[in-house]
Amino acid sequence: MLITTDYLTPGDEVDVYLTGLGFTTRHDPMRGPRRPEQLIAALAGVDGALIANEPMTARVLEQAPALRAVVRTGVGYDSVDVPAATRLGISVSNLPGVNSNAVAEYTIALLLAQARRLVPLATGVAAGQWPRADGQELRGRTLGLIGWGAAAQRVAPLAVAFGMTVLCHTTVPTRPAQARFVTLDELLRDADFVSVHTALTDRTRHLIDAAALARMKPSAHLVNTARGPIVDEAALADAVRSGRIAGAALDVVDVEPLPADSVLRGVDGITVYSHMAGQTAQARRAAGLDGATELVAALAGHPASSVNAHLMNPSTSTS
Repeated sequence: MLITTDYLTPGDEVDVYLTGLGFTTRHDPMRGPRRPEQLIAALAGVDGALIANEPMTARVLEQAPALRAVVRTGVGYDSVDVPAATRLGISVSNLPGVNSNAVAEYTIALLLAQARRLVPLATGVAAGQWPRADGQELRGRTLGLIGWGAAAQRVAPLAVAFGMTVLCHTTVPTRPAQARFVTLDELLRDADFVSVHTALTDRTRHLIDAAALARMKPSAHLVNTARGPIVDEAALADAVRSGRIAGAALDVVDVEPLPADSVLRGVDGITVYSHMAGQTAQARRAAGLDGATELVAALAGHPASSVNAHLMNPSTSTS
């Protein structure tokens, strides 16, 4: 078993669980960009992989002949070439909802930080100033959720508890219980805070572009805890710098860690965090143990949350 998720370590609960079942574990934590050659080398002789956001491209998968199952210790699996994995008979699983509560609480924290200008205030004090500019309350404001997955569904009641009105744009057939379903144009027009919770697909890549930002209120803030490429970073930097919108809190960006030459750097009103929305002690423990359990099940031929097992030819599947 290859384990690349950086908070899983030799001798921890996940390691004890896997080795107790007779598996040999190999820890190679991902703590930054990794070249394809490095990942190919790490996958040599590996049957199953418990991964972070590894770029599991067709090239990488094709050079891992022993690999039969991949499990993401999170919800998003856009870093894995699922069609290639399917063709090669490799099961790909994610862990739906495993960190939804953590992401929801973090989203509310970002809303509060933006509304009350917490980062600029703390930065000012650290610099020897004593800033006294006021902020805004969440009560009476409108939150727009793009997407209605597990995290967004947990954000809605928290926002309502703060006295916010919640709008939602989603393509799923079910309608939000604690939010009003609207078109994307209506959401962008009416929301004081726009929070992104949708998956990254060809349809959602740069969903928040210059045109979308132009439809938002000048006083509005953007929050993204989903995937960086959903937002056009150059357009966002221009929009905040010009006052087209008030600001943005981004937990995810196009390239992680944030490059030194990123267009997001040095823009007053944009705060970039380090992809920590789902990273609580509780969520990490659940993701590790649930991921290991899913990996064992996938190698046995009966994964619980595979996104592609139903598409694979039985002759090439993990069974």
